[in-house]
Parts: sequence; C-alpha cells; structure tokens
Amino acid sequence: MSGLRVGLVGAGFVTQYHLRAWAALQGRARVVAVADPSEARRAARAAEFGIPRTYADAARMLAEGGIDAVDVAAPRAAHADLVRLAAARGLPVLCQKPLAPTLPEAEALAAEVGGRCRLMVHENWRFRDTYRQAAALLRAGAVGRPFAARLTVLTSGTLPDADGRYPALERQPFMRDEARMLTAEVLIHHLDTLRMLLGPLTVAACAMSRTCAALRGEDSALVQLAGEGGLAVQLFASFAAHGAPPGAADRLEIYGPDGALHLAGGDLTLTAPEAREAPGEGRAWHFDPAATYQGSYDAAIAHFVERLADGGPFETAPEDNLATLRLVEECYRLAGRGAAR
Repeated sequence: MSGLRVGLVGAGFVTQYHLRAWAALQGRARVVAVADPSEARRAARAAEFGIPRTYADAARMLAEGGIDAVDVAAPRAAHADLVRLAAARGLPVLCQKPLAPTLPEAEALAAEVGGRCRLMVHENWRFRDTYRQAAALLRAGAVGRPFAARLTVLTSGTLPDADGRYPALERQPFMRDEARMLTAEVLIHHLDTLRMLLGPLTVAACAMSRTCAALRGEDSALVQLAGEGGLAVQLFASFAAHGAPPGAADRLEIYGPDGALHLAGGDLTLTAPEAREAPGEGRAWHFDPAATYQGSYDAAIAHFVERLADGGPFETAPEDNLATLRLVEECYRLAGRGAAR
C-alpha cells in the first residue's frame, strides 16, 4: 500500500519515536494529521515533522477524511474509544499497548471490532534487534530447550535526584496517577517478549511494592512464571533501585542443556561448550542501545505497513496481546491488587 496516509492520535513523549519510524518509511507512508488535546504538543510535533493538519480531538480528524490508517498513541484509558472510532470508518489501526486498561475491556474490544478493521497492537519491545537475535538463536537450538530464564529491569527512575525530582516521572508524568503502574505500563513489554522467546507462560507467583510517595501504583515487582517442560522464569523489576541508572536497561539470562544466552544492555553473548550452528557469526553481538530502541519502533511500524500491503497476519494481533494481558491480570491478582479501578 504505497503512500499510506496516516492520522496519529496523541502527541506525547512516545510519539517522537512513532514519527521518526513513519518518516523512515520514505514515501511508503506518511503522517498527514495529528490529534491531541494539547495545542502546544500537537503544534510542536507538527512543526518538527512537517505534519500539515492538527486537531484537538480524533473524532474531528477522522470526520474530515483523507486518512487511510490510524496510529493510536494516546494514554491507554482512551485506546478502546479511539479504536472504535477508527473501526466505525473501516480504517486499519495500529494501537499502542495495551488495547485497553483491563483484560475484560480488551477482550470485548477485540471481539467487537475484529471483523470491521485490521487491528495491530503496537508492542514494539519484541521487535528490538537484541531480542530478535536471541529469538533466532533459540529457534536454531543454540542452547537446547531452555529450562530456566531470568529477566531483570533496574532503574533509579522513581528515586529523587539531586534536585528532588523523579527522572521517570519527569519523562512520563502520567505514571504518577496510574493505580497499575510498573507491571501494566512497563513490564507488559517484558512479559510479551518472554512469551515471544520462550513460548506460552503462566504466572505462578507475584509480589509488588511501592517506594515512591509520588506514585499511586507499584514501582517494584517480582514475578515467577512457568513454561512448558518445567521451564522456570523469573522477572524482577524496580524503578527504585539505588545505584542503578535513571534509564532502565534489560538483563536477560536463558539457560538450556546445551548453552546459555546472556543479554546486558546492548551486549548479547552465547556460551556453549561446543560451537553450534546459529544465525550470524561468532558468539557475541553488540547493539547500540539508542539505535535499538528507535529501531524497535521502526520495525513494528514497518511490519504494520507491510502486512496491510500483503494482507498477511500481524505478529502482534489482538489475540496475541490478550495472552500478554492475561499474564498482567494474573500478576495483580496474585499480588493481592484485585481488579483494576
């Protein structure tokens, strides 16, 4: 689908990465309109990326037409209504994760719009080059069938800096008021990526805590998961980790009978007693963290455009995202946090 005209809903922090990704498609698609309640935000995005039309609300943007697809990058509370708006016009939608704030809402939305529009969830974490390389190695049997894995995410983002500010909340202020913060907003990425790498998972146990008084929700979580064949998986994250940098970097370990994979930031290594046939050359790969971060948006958005063009299935279709949301919901249940409010 050449020259896809895109309407972007949202002009917050994350949309800079969306817009760079759309620009990288070089004529295959272009953002022609942006809608956001903040005049300052939408004007700034329009000026920086040469977007000709701006609107205070998405309904008016869609009503005026001239759009072939919609990119929803608004806060998650608005996702369902925005997807419905686009689906009512039969427009394909790329919606930032999650589809909706709660699992029942997301399930209802997927069932409602399933036959009315092409819908892909923008779950970009699994599109990172680091994780794509790890997945290729696992598929090639580089470590054998994994029996244990651990993913760690540590940052000092919800600890006050020298000026008394919280780096994570300066970057994304909306996190302050989320009753479900760390797991629903951040670790949803990691749960999805672990599913992509290791296959179906269930949550065996979960504990959560809050250190930062400026937050409504949790800023630390420990999740124990189980996979097929006795696979044991641990996910540990804290945004209140003293000594950690303000920005988070993933650390992943996957152990199998024939070797191990280790990812630390941008460095991925394969350890095995003997050389094993695997994608690429050597046993160590380095990825530039900044390029990898932007590249995940580039790859996810390119995938959306490519599947619209060839009619193929989206890797992160709603059904796939619902599987991740079920893990998120189970985390909160086992942590005693109950249903979302």
